[in-house]
Formats: sequence, C-alpha cells, structure tokens
Amino acid sequence: MENGVYASLDIGTTSIKVIVAEVLNGQMNVIGVGSERSKGLNKGMIVDIEETSNAITLAVKQAEEKSGLKIEELIVGIPAQGVQIIPCNGYIQVEQSHEEINDQDVEKVIRETCLNSVPTDKEVISVMIEEFLVDGFDEIKDPRGMVGERLEVYGTVLAVPKSIVHNIKKCVQLSGYSIKDLIIQPQAMAQLVLSEDERQFGTIQIDIGGGQTTASAIHDHQLKFVHVEQQGGEFVTKDISMVLNTSIQNAENLKRDVGYAFANHVADDQFVHVDVVGQQDPIKVKESYISEIIEARLEQIFEVLKNKLDKIDALSLPGKVKLTGGAAAIPGIRELAEDIFEVQVDVYIPDFMGVRYPSFTNAISLVYYEGQLDGIQKLINQISLSDIRSNSKELSHSSSKSVNHQNSKQEETYVKSAETQKGPSFTEKVKSFFSTFFD
Repeated sequence: MENGVYASLDIGTTSIKVIVAEVLNGQMNVIGVGSERSKGLNKGMIVDIEETSNAITLAVKQAEEKSGLKIEELIVGIPAQGVQIIPCNGYIQVEQSHEEINDQDVEKVIRETCLNSVPTDKEVISVMIEEFLVDGFDEIKDPRGMVGERLEVYGTVLAVPKSIVHNIKKCVQLSGYSIKDLIIQPQAMAQLVLSEDERQFGTIQIDIGGGQTTASAIHDHQLKFVHVEQQGGEFVTKDISMVLNTSIQNAENLKRDVGYAFANHVADDQFVHVDVVGQQDPIKVKESYISEIIEARLEQIFEVLKNKLDKIDALSLPGKVKLTGGAAAIPGIRELAEDIFEVQVDVYIPDFMGVRYPSFTNAISLVYYEGQLDGIQKLINQISLSDIRSNSKELSHSSSKSVNHQNSKQEETYVKSAETQKGPSFTEKVKSFFSTFFD
C-alpha cells in the first residue's frame, strides 16, 4: 500500500460515514471516524440534496476532530444500484512507434475502446483491466515504457446512471469538498473482505445495508454480477415497530438488544418489556416472538437473493458467501443464511481499532482499495473521473433538475456484451459464463 492519509465517504440509507486512515510502511490504521444519521436518502438513493449535503458536512467534521486533520478531498463510494458491467476490447496504432508507450497512449486506448462503448445515460466509474497487449504480446499489466506499434486492451467497464453520479457529486461539492476518486462499493469491498484466492477463484459478497441489500459475485479479481434488493436492516426495524405498535426508536433498540435472526435458537421463556402506543404500561413480549419477526424479513431477503444466485449457479463458487453490512451484526444471521443458501457463510467484521462493526465495512473498504491501487489503475481511474467532471458540467448546464427519483424495483446486472447478438438467451449465456469458472 502507498503511504499517505486517505479519507472516505460512505453515503448510506441510515447513516453517512467518514473514515480517515493513515497508511505507513504497508500498514493501515484508522485515525478518525465520523458518523451522522442520514437525511435525504431513501433505499440508498439521494432524494434531498441539501439534507444529504448537511449530513456529509457533520460527518466530515466529526472525523476531522478525531483525527486532528483538515479534510479537503474524499474517496466516495458509489452504490451498485443500476450498475452495468460491460466487457470491452480494442486497440490503437501507436503514433510514435519508435518511442515508448506513455500515459497519453494508455488514455487514448481506454477512451476509444472502453469509454465509447457505454450507453449515453450511463457514466463510467471504473475500467477493470484484464490485460494489455503490445504487438500481440499478452498478459501485460502496465504497457508504459514499452515500445510497439499496436496497443490493445481487454477489460470490463463499470457504469452507473448519470443522475446517480450527478447527485452524489452535487452533495459532496455543496459540502465544500472535492472528490479524489469514485469507486463502486462491491468492487472496493472485495479488496478488503476477500482474500487473494477468494477473489481469484470466485466468491459471493452480500452487503446488508439499511435500505437495500447488495449481492455481488467476484471472480478472477473482477466484479462479474450484481443484484440489488430493495430491502435491508431498516425494514427489520419497521417490521418490529408495526407488529408491536411501538416507536421506530424502541424497535431499533429491541433489534440491537434482544434481536436474534434464528428464532429456533431462542429460549421460549425469555421476556422483554415493550412500550406500546396507546397503553400506559409496557407489555411483556417473548424474545422469541421478536426473533420470529426478524427472521421473517431476513428470510425473505435471502430467499430472493438465493433465487437470483441459483439462476447463474453462483453459489457453487469455491469462496462461498461473505456476509457484511450493518444488519450482519444481528446474532444468528450466519446460521440463518447457511440454512437458506445451503453453503458455508462467513460474517466479515472489520479488524481496525474503533470501527470493529460490519456497518463500517463499506467506508473502510474505500480507503483500503484506494491505498492498494497501482500506478496504471490510478491513471485509468483519473481518466474516468475527468470524463465524469466533463459530463457533469454538461448535465448541470442542460438541466437544473438534480434529484434522482428512482423507482423501487430491484436492480440486477450480469456481465453482458455491449452489442446485441442472436443466439442463446441471455440467462443461458450467463449460466454458460459461470459454468466456465472451474474450467
């Protein structure tokens, strides 16, 4: 990891988190944390720019006070909502073939091959490089400094709706900070949560946030599949509140204090007193009953995810399932997940002083990912970011409408070609893609 100080911003449905981390001699230490209740978000999407901007400012101020540092730029996480995964391949002729390939040549091949293959309503966040080829010589990770006439690239583009990127950028800018990098959250998470072998051979990540749950498949160090389910830990809280006729705050406390995700593992003789709307005295409720409410919602989420993952045979990946996010802290959730997915499930909890909670996984993974970037990937990220800045100016000029009203249906993305071709159905192609994982 490259020495330096990094600050990340995770804009979640229930809270906005900021992490300040220092990397020294290859070791990362968290030196500042900020967490502010989210305002202006619904199901992971920004619905009020001013409210979100104010919450970002408060979270950053907290992190600055704890770290003793002034934060000017942020590594910002982009939710997987609406992400499109597009394979790309192409080449350019190097103009000065007698001279070494440089940054300009790399930028040219990335722009002409990858950035131009994206639909007009999408913004490129990242280009994941599989390999470069110079005059036919393959498996090159960084072609700069080499000499050749033809520069070719194989990669995968990650693109999201322009309106989502615009709203996030607008909130950060109104807060008074600049953006160092934009990173798709499951992509960053894989670098922190998964081992080298798990990223290589394939693993499922499930991030249970407040307003949505994101399942993603990582294989060969790249993001191959994403499904966003519009349910999360906040829905569990609302279920408890509605069933018991108690306030949201009481329901959240019950979930945290006595909640258990697997009702069969809870003793039937344990009770808790609950304040109920319309009654003067608290009522006695079995803890097992609260667990049944929690289990019902989580089971519904996991069943939907299992159905999506089974369609592409992703649960057969060697790395099995890694579970994280705020709701992953509910006791018994691993056992429930294993019962439904029928594979081994591990819960990831960050191992950094002061933030040993799964709700901080996204924020920590952003700084960790940024610190791990090599020179060529940093260059490519900056190319994508400069393109976003240019497009944002055009978007701001052409429209004063900035809030993105997303519908509530689930978002799902597979690896797919930029061109429509005749042949097997899309689902069959995806099944075939995953069936080659072990070949």
